[in-house]
Amino acid sequence: MSATSEYRRREQSITLSPLEDRADEHAADRPEQELLTLNMGPHHPATHGVLRLLVTLEGEVVRELEPIVGYLHTGIEKTCEDKAYWKVIPVIERMDYLAYYFNAMVFCGAVESLLDLEIPPRAQYLRVIHMELNRIMSHLVWLGTSALDLGAISMFWYCFRERESVLDLFEMSSGQRMHTRYFQVGGVIEDIPLGFAERVRAFCAAMPARVDQYEAILDRNEIVLQRLRQIGIVSERRLLELGVTGPLLRATGNPWDLRKAAPYCSYDHFDFKIPVGTVGDNYDRFRVRMAELRESTKIIEQALDGLPEGPFITNDRKVALPPRHELATSMEALIHHFKLVTEGLRVPPGEFYYPVESPRGELGCFVRSDGSAKPARVHVRDPSFVNLQAFPDMVRDGYIADMIATIAVLDPILGGVDR
Repeated sequence: MSATSEYRRREQSITLSPLEDRADEHAADRPEQELLTLNMGPHHPATHGVLRLLVTLEGEVVRELEPIVGYLHTGIEKTCEDKAYWKVIPVIERMDYLAYYFNAMVFCGAVESLLDLEIPPRAQYLRVIHMELNRIMSHLVWLGTSALDLGAISMFWYCFRERESVLDLFEMSSGQRMHTRYFQVGGVIEDIPLGFAERVRAFCAAMPARVDQYEAILDRNEIVLQRLRQIGIVSERRLLELGVTGPLLRATGNPWDLRKAAPYCSYDHFDFKIPVGTVGDNYDRFRVRMAELRESTKIIEQALDGLPEGPFITNDRKVALPPRHELATSMEALIHHFKLVTEGLRVPPGEFYYPVESPRGELGCFVRSDGSAKPARVHVRDPSFVNLQAFPDMVRDGYIADMIATIAVLDPILGGVDR
């Protein structure tokens, strides 16, 4: 029963005497006793996507909230089951459209695990470089848009300045700024071009000073601090009950991060810290993500310093396309290319779940194979969908203005929620 229905039931069950009726004839008009049901969205600039929030208000205080999703449903998982494995990658990248390298990584990782495929060390390092650049880019979009919701308009332009630099790097390595399809089953689709490493180093050298500038603008602003501190507190235990991961969980002091807890893609080769908070409020969530910008920069620099020589994709010709220069001289290479492009690769029967640490928490992909060239089942655990379940606990009994700041700090991507 909703809060509004419960209020009406109680109101109808009360019978007042004439004196009580005269004394309390305006009692129902008092603001503290009025409940208002408000639809926020699905199209609203503060929802960061196509999201409907059914909010029950008592004055300016949020008494109950129900997120209503599904307005951006695209049927991506079902579409993936109708395509060859190598054709799934550009489709699945478009779920969380700010973390497309991570989307590709979980699918490729699940398929590679079913194939029992060994990924060359150089390919693993190249994946790490691009995923951490993607993490920085995603956090920059979050920071710029969240600051905009708090009235710090200039931050939006500063953050998107650095975001453009990252997208330029993606374009240099893959030819595309977004949805690059750079990750491939067995490695990456091609090696990095000349000059790419130098440009990434230049970006990493400039990034710490940029983060200092962001903090100088926001972390000393009394208005911003009052909008974030002691707002949206949810306990670590409650978040674990809901399955929340990522910066939201780490803000409570829990250091759970799959890059450390269950290393994948050579993350155990790098030295980095896991930022955590103490209170679990919006300010801690803000500080954790700011610290992650610095840590991701350190990981990228280490990956560039230790980038191994060797192939960028597996040599297994049943999985990877042969080099283009062999097609004109080798009939076997031409046949392998033709069969992979027309029929696709075949994966042994089985099922596997492959998780990674995305910018918003644990992103995982479950793939079931029936032995054909198409996956029998593809299901994605998107952290935005899981984290959104904690939103009512964050805003209940708080002001509606704080609800706007909280959903910004929550950082949901509705493409991943609905998929």
